[in-house]
Amino acid sequence: MGKKQKKAEAETDAERVENDKAENELELDNGDSHKKKRRKKNKERNEIDREVIEAKEIPTVSVAISGSIINNAQSLELATRLAGQIARAATIFRIDELVVFDNKSSYEKEDRSLTTGNNSDENESGAAFFVRILRYLETPQYLRKALFPKHYSLRFVGMLPPLDAPHHLRKHEWAPFREGVTLNEKVPNSGETLVDVGLSKNVAVNQVLEPGIRVTVAMGTNRNLDADPPRQVVSLLKPMEEAGMYWGYRVRYASNISSVFKDCPYKGGYDHLIGTSEHGLVINSSELSLPAFRHLLIAFGGLAGLEESIEEDSNLKGKNVREVFDSYLNTCPHQGSRTIRTEEAIFISLQYFQDPINRALHGVQH
Repeated sequence: MGKKQKKAEAETDAERVENDKAENELELDNGDSHKKKRRKKNKERNEIDREVIEAKEIPTVSVAISGSIINNAQSLELATRLAGQIARAATIFRIDELVVFDNKSSYEKEDRSLTTGNNSDENESGAAFFVRILRYLETPQYLRKALFPKHYSLRFVGMLPPLDAPHHLRKHEWAPFREGVTLNEKVPNSGETLVDVGLSKNVAVNQVLEPGIRVTVAMGTNRNLDADPPRQVVSLLKPMEEAGMYWGYRVRYASNISSVFKDCPYKGGYDHLIGTSEHGLVINSSELSLPAFRHLLIAFGGLAGLEESIEEDSNLKGKNVREVFDSYLNTCPHQGSRTIRTEEAIFISLQYFQDPINRALHGVQH
C-alpha cells in the first residue's frame, strides 16, 4: 500500500465512523446483543470497504424512503412484502444506497427506542424493521444464517421473491468476486483467515480478521480452491470498477430527513437532490435534463409526503420542499387513483429517471 493511499485512508477514518453513527444506533446489524463485539465488527467492515466514500470515478444513485410507510401495513406479512418490493425495485434499477429515514426532531435523535438486541422483539419500530428486511434481502442466501440470527421480524422473509442480484451466486457458479463471511478458523502459522464464500470449500484471504465479518473477496481466475497465494479482500467498489458488475445496495438509517443529506457517506455529499410528489413539477421524462453528477439522491415521502417530513424536522425549520431539493417532480401525473403507494411510486419513478440519468452520465444535452 503506497504512502498516498495510506494518507487518504487515515483522513477518511473519522469521517466514515461519523457517517455510520446513525446506522449503528439501530444496533440491528445481525441482531447481536453483544454491542461492543458488534461495533468492533462494524469498524473492521468499515475499514475494509472505506473506499466507498471516496468513489470519484463511479457515479452513484441513492434512494431515500420514509420508514413510516411500514406503519401503514396491516400485518407483519404485508409489511414484509412491502419491504421486499422496495428491495426488488432497488436491485432492478441498480440503486447503490437505500436510506430509511424517520420523522424525528433533532432532540429525539439519540432516542434508543430502535434498539433491537432482543431477537424476540415483536415491537420493532417501522424504520428498524424496514432496515432489517432490506439488509437481509441484499445479503447472499448462503451468508444469511451466519449474519442474521433468528428474529421475529424475519418470520415471513422466506415467501419473498429473491433479488437474484449478480452477487447472489449459486454454489456451482464462478465469478471474479464473491461475498463471504470470515470464520473462526485460522490458517496455521500464517497471517490468513478462512472465509466462507458459498463454495464447496472455504478460501483463505491474506488478512487476519475477526470472525463474522462480511467481506468482498477477489477470486481471480484460478478455480483451484487449494491454489496459492491466498485470495484478497477488496472494496465493495471493485466488482463495479473492474467488471462493471452491480454489487447490491447499501442500507443506511437516518433519524430525520436532514440527516439523510448531512450524514451522506460519500465524500463531498450528494450533489443533486430530487424530491418526488404529486405536488411536484410535471416534466416528461424525455425532456428532463439532469446535471452531470457524482452522487444523486431521489427522495420519497411517507404517508403525508415529503412536505410533512420537512415540517417536522427542526433542522429545516422555515424551509419548504423547493428550497430543500434541487428538483421537485411529479413522476406520475394524471393518476387515476387518488393515492399512489410508495412501493408503486418507486417503480414508476425509477423507470421515469432511467433515461435522464443515462443522458446525464454520458453528457448528452438536449
